[in-house]
This record gives sequence, structure tokens and C-alpha cells, in this order.
Amino acid sequence: MVVTAASLSHAEDLADFVAASPSSYHAAAEVSRRLEEAGFTRLHEEDHWPAQPGGRFVVVRDGAVIAWVVPADAAPTTPAQIFGAHTDSPGFKLKPKPTTGSRGWLQAGVEVYGGPLLNSWLDRELRLAGRLALADGRVVLADTGALLRLPQLAVHLDREANSGLTLDKQFQTQPVWGLGDPLEEDLLGELAASAGVDAADVRGFDAVVADAARGAVFGKDDAFFASGRLDDLASVHAGAAALTALPKNPSSIAVLAAFDHEELGSASRSGAAGPFLEDILARVYAGVGADATEQRRAFAASWHLSSDVGHSVHPNYAHKHDPVVQPLLGSGPILKINANQRYATDAVGSAAWAGWCESAGVASQEFVSNNAVPCGSTIGPITATRLGIRTVDVGIPILSMHSARELAGVSDLHALTQVAEAFFSA
Repeated sequence: MVVTAASLSHAEDLADFVAASPSSYHAAAEVSRRLEEAGFTRLHEEDHWPAQPGGRFVVVRDGAVIAWVVPADAAPTTPAQIFGAHTDSPGFKLKPKPTTGSRGWLQAGVEVYGGPLLNSWLDRELRLAGRLALADGRVVLADTGALLRLPQLAVHLDREANSGLTLDKQFQTQPVWGLGDPLEEDLLGELAASAGVDAADVRGFDAVVADAARGAVFGKDDAFFASGRLDDLASVHAGAAALTALPKNPSSIAVLAAFDHEELGSASRSGAAGPFLEDILARVYAGVGADATEQRRAFAASWHLSSDVGHSVHPNYAHKHDPVVQPLLGSGPILKINANQRYATDAVGSAAWAGWCESAGVASQEFVSNNAVPCGSTIGPITATRLGIRTVDVGIPILSMHSARELAGVSDLHALTQVAEAFFSA
């Protein structure tokens, strides 16, 4: 696909979005901020909500965010068009009593989060970011900027490093962040200071380590975009951009649902296996006067487009991919298919996806795994199981999935947003 000026602009905006989203909590807040700037109203779950059709709203629950547009003429059986994604990414999470170190070095005690490519985190400038729960009941976001690094052992001291490097998850993944005595320093204090609060007021924290480098466009004809956390902030950004561009009065209830904890299996109050989306939809349909039967009728006519990254064929490891179906970065978004329902796509969903791509003027590819290399799963089958809404699993092809810095195609990123716009408008 040709990299257009619009695609380049989209990639630069994605770089801004990822830079503002070092943690799932920051990502949810950034989506809300952008939508509020575009005219959406921020709601809170404990408050009374508007009980009439019409309006553009957004709700944040921890590291998840759901936003929606209700047509002014919405009826109790008006279907929903739901674009789903997730805000979290594989990496490391700060442990309790995180200030550690030895031999004059200050280190951070971290726990592996999800399934990161551990070696990809070596020798990068890293930031610490997340949320702090304070003694006065407030919850604030914190971000140190570049502070940490996982230094690799020099090849002179490990002559076998190029024959296969394996990191001990406990002893060789604890980043350095300074010099001194860990008994006299406080990493949590550094994080608190970045939020302008006193460390003594912090009663709880959820903080992760993130790559500090900004996303970048490069390669011949500006074909490539490299960044941390493309899995799955690329989809979150696409859905938010598409929802922002939606006309004020669509024919369906347009919903963006960006969940947390997908990399851990989604089983949390803010994950896709939790009740967040069901809670929001129940209140939205109550607002248009739907009873339980009418809501189920609406669900039967609704769609969920579950968007997450998939694998582009790798030129150095082509044998790891299906020998025939080999999606290529830069050749369009992908339709994800799996016989064992690791993806929720079926024939009817495939046809619908083809129609949305055609409406957007976007080329699409298929993805299926090599039988000897089973695929992961997504929020798609989970939300389909919880709500009974027909679901299609899609995304963009990337290389270096679960690396600290992943590789996407500039044209694919923009094309996914274009299809999301067509989906919301269907």
C-alpha cells in the first residue's frame, strides 16, 4: 500500500499517543482526554447518567476506557457497533518494596508482566509509570520519564552470549536506576515526585516499566513505524480516532471498548472477561428505554470488531508461518482466523469484514497460524462468550510482537482507522 501524507500524519499522531500512554492507566486517561476535547462528556460510574437518546460519552474504569455515541433517534432495539482493543502491553511491573540494589548500584524490584521478549528490553532507556493511590483518597498518574536501564553483560564476560542468551527472570531483569545505598534511597519517592506528591502519602501503587523512546517512521518510502506498545495501542488509537471522526448521529450505537489485562488473560474488573462492557451497555440501553428482551434483540443485531495485532511473515523465519497464508506488513489490515476459536471470526464475520474494508477502500489480508506454531488469543472470544454478540477478530500485521519496540507498517495503521470508521458508520 502507498504511504500517503494522511498515513504519515496518522503515524505521527500515534507516536504522540504512545508517548502519552506508558501504562494502561495513562492510555485510558489519554483516550478520555482526546475524546473530551472532541466534545465527548466524561461520565463516572457512581453518578446518575443522562437517560435519553443522543450524546457522546466516555467512562474510565482503572486502566480501561469505554466511549460511545448514541443516535438522537435511537430506539430500544438499535444495534451497537463495538470496536474492541486493549490498553496493556507485556513488560515489567513494580514489586512491593521496590528499592533494591547491590555493589553500589540502585536497582528496581520488578515482576514480569505477561509474556515479553525479555532480551529486547536490554540496553534501552526505560521509564517508570502508573498510578498512585494516596492517603486522602485521590488516585494520580505518575511518570518518571527515562530513569532505568537493563544493562547487558559485556561479551568479554560472556563469550557464549551470541550462541544463545537466556535471562534469569528474577536475578537478571532488575533494572538499574542510580548509584548509592538502597537503604538510603527510595524509588517510590522518585515516582511520587514525578506526580508532585509526597511519597509518605502513597498508600498503594500500580506501576510498570515502559520503553522511553518515541515512535519513529523510517525505511524506504517511509514504510515502517517502530514503537513500544503497538500491541495494542495501535488499535486503541485507531478506534479513538475513528470514533472522534464519526458523524454526530450515526445509525447504530457506536462503542469503543479498550480493556486492561488482556496480556494476562483478561480476568479482572477492567478486563474483557469482567463486567465492564456489559455494565456500560446495560446502562446505555436503559437510557433509550430498552427492557431486557429488547436489549437482547439489539445484541442479536450488533457486531464486535475485536482488534489486536497479528504476525507479518518474517523474512528470516518464514518456516514459522503458514506456507500459503502469509500476510505482509504494509499490505493492509488482517482478518484473523483460527479453527479452535482462539479467534472468534466465522464465515458471516468474514463477509462483513470484507464489506467494511470495501466501504473504506482498504485492501485486507488473512492470517492463520502454522499448525505446528499455535497462536495466542484475544478479547474477541471472551466478549463473544460473555455477551453473545457476533465478533470478528482483526488487526494489523507486525514484526517483533511482544518486543520492547515493535514494527508496523505506516499504511496499515491508517488503513485500520479507515475500516473502523466504515464499521462505526455501517
